[in-house]
Amino acid sequence: MKLIAIDMDGTLLSADCTISEANREAILEAQKHGDIVAISTGRSLHDAKHILHDAGLQCPIMTGNGGLSFESGEIIQHHVLPAEVLAEMMDLLEERGLYYEIYTNAGVLIQSDGSERLNKEIKQAVDLDLKNTENVIDIQSKQYGLIDVPDYREIDFTDKGVYKLFVLSFDQEKLKKLRETLIDREDISITSSGAEKFEIGYAEASKGNALLFMANHFGIPQKDTVAMGDNLNDLSMFETAGMSIAMGNAETVVKEQATYVTKDHNANGVAYALKEYALGVKN
Repeated sequence: MKLIAIDMDGTLLSADCTISEANREAILEAQKHGDIVAISTGRSLHDAKHILHDAGLQCPIMTGNGGLSFESGEIIQHHVLPAEVLAEMMDLLEERGLYYEIYTNAGVLIQSDGSERLNKEIKQAVDLDLKNTENVIDIQSKQYGLIDVPDYREIDFTDKGVYKLFVLSFDQEKLKKLRETLIDREDISITSSGAEKFEIGYAEASKGNALLFMANHFGIPQKDTVAMGDNLNDLSMFETAGMSIAMGNAETVVKEQATYVTKDHNANGVAYALKEYALGVKN
């Protein structure tokens, strides 16, 4: 029995953010084979559950880049940002005028001036790929479980369980400076799932640590774990898993760390990888 952890965006999901029939059937076949297929994503729990439900799939979920783990209808692990760290990070992002979302156990909070912040940034940007920009914003706006709030400062986060802050910016200089400011902090984790994205979580939260936790939960040896992904936030899984598989569309550094490289996410790369590498069933 293996534990196979699969990323969503750029991996399991096609460009239209759906799970193809080929990928769906391959996951069902792996489950029938006795393996556990888990989702490992930066998306929220509500969003990941919704996508799986639409595809008719049931899988354990490691969400928020390892901030929260969910299995059999229950949250089995939850890494929450300490109140003082959350307040400090929010102050920092507000000072810099950055758009950010707050991932909680109740859903993803979005401040009502978010669109205004993004539009202001887009107008000031130089040499911006407008088509890509619109696509990135569209994907974010269509997440399931979004909660619009007038002002983050009016929210009592005591019982909200904040496990991630997601920053979206098309100003690379702003993101670079933010990373430089936070890179040496030991009380948070930082990662990215795209050029315009920056994510802040609990210090010990990572996809790699979540994979280890889930493997231990199911009693599966580390050597029998498989990780599949495409971006920087998947690297901790690749360092942890017994086998790592990068998508054909993955970042170069991700491919370099992988045991194998499969097809593009738009060419049923997950299905190919499951049959060709993870399950050993040749096409």
